[in-house]
Order: sequence, then structure tokens, then C-alpha cells
Amino acid sequence: MSNALPQSPLDRLLAIMARLRDPVRGCEWDLAQSFATIAPYTIEEAYEVADAIEREDMADLREELGDLLFQVVFHARMAEEAGHFTFEDVAATIADKMEARHPHIFAAAGGRMDEARWEDLKAEERSTKGASSAMDGVANALPALLRSEKLQKRAARVGFEWHDLKGPREKLEEELVELEEASDEEKLVEAGDVLFVAVNIIRRYGIDAEQALQASNAKFERRFRHMEEMAALDGHDFAQLPLERQEEYWQAVKATEKQRLKP
Repeated sequence: MSNALPQSPLDRLLAIMARLRDPVRGCEWDLAQSFATIAPYTIEEAYEVADAIEREDMADLREELGDLLFQVVFHARMAEEAGHFTFEDVAATIADKMEARHPHIFAAAGGRMDEARWEDLKAEERSTKGASSAMDGVANALPALLRSEKLQKRAARVGFEWHDLKGPREKLEEELVELEEASDEEKLVEAGDVLFVAVNIIRRYGIDAEQALQASNAKFERRFRHMEEMAALDGHDFAQLPLERQEEYWQAVKATEKQRLKP
């Protein structure tokens, strides 16, 4: 009988990844991958985690977190093969970072954590890594709305910020005019300027722009599906109706939702 201790789930996962990447006995697909080819899957799995949380599906969340963990294990394995670092190094690095970012818990700094203190600690980290600009460290791969918000917050921390909402509101009107008057070649950038200023306004209300747009997307999709269902019950193909009739269904859906929300 073997006296070997049972393998932990994490050790088992690491062993599975090592087997998949074995040069002789591994899986052809896994062996062909690189950091660049796996990165899109990593991003996709992170979104699927967020989706499970939004749906409050704990069984699915457990599975999606496993998928995301596998992505970390995959990247760490490729890095180990190349002699860069190991999974243990990844775990140690984040452990060190979390202790450093919580001096009121793991050191004698005292006080409480808030967003300003958190950002100060992160700024200190960036400085030790040689950051020379307030813009350093904002990942290019972030969703555009989220990256826009982070860039604006960085600028605000060094004083580059309108004093009140009047400034960005006037700027939004200005950018809409510029979009209207722009040539075809200029419209892409001008449209981006409109969105950038809109994010600024939303941020000043303390609202996350990415979450706000996700909520609006969900609301629009829900209402549109309801319109299609109502038209079908009336014997109509919604896509074949004139815009005026479609608008009537839109208003009917909105009225139905308002009625549901009444106490």
C-alpha cells in the first residue's frame, strides 16, 4: 500500500497542465499555444465569471472560476517552460502585493482603507517600477469605456479635472457639433471624443460607465424581445412593420414595465 499523501486539487490541476504540455505525450493543441494565443481565452473566461455573478448562478460561477484558474495555470506553465517564473512565483507575488497594499492589516500603519489610499499605494508601486507618467500602468487591453474611466481618474489625481459638471457638459455639446461637422475620415476620432466626454460626466456622478452601458444594453434587449413577442401575438412580423408602428410597441413595452414597478 502506498504511503503517498493524497494529491490536493491544485496540485492535481498543475499536474494535468504539465501532462498536456509534455513535449512527447502532450496534447497537440495545448503544445501549439503561446501567451498570445491563450490571452483571448483568458479574457473570455473573465467575462464568463462576471456573467455568472450577474445571473447569481453559483454553480456556474464555481465552474467559470475553475476555467479562469486554468488560464492562470496555463500561462504559468508556459512561463516555467521558458524559464521565466513558476505558478508558485505567481502566488507569492500576489501574496506580497496584497500584504503591501494592506498596511493597516499586515503592518502597523493603522487607519482604514479607502479609494484614495488604495490609489496612493498603487502609485507608490508604479513609482518603484520606474513609472514616469500618471498614465503608466493603464492596460491597453482593457475595455474602452473602462480604460477611458481609468485614464480620467489618473488625470484627476494630478489636478487635470473640471471643477464641476458644467465643463464636461459644455464639452459634450461641443464634441457633438464637431462630430456632425467632421469629414468621413475624422468621424471615428470625433465619435470617440463624444464617448470620452460622456464617460467623464458619468464618472462625476460616481457611476461606473461600463456597468451603466451593460445595464442599458440589457434593458434595450429585454424591451426589444418584448416588442417582438407583442407583435407576434398580434399576428405581425415586427421586422416588416413601419417605424411608427414599431414605436407604438416600444411605448407599450415601456408602459408595461412602469406598471410593473408601481407598488
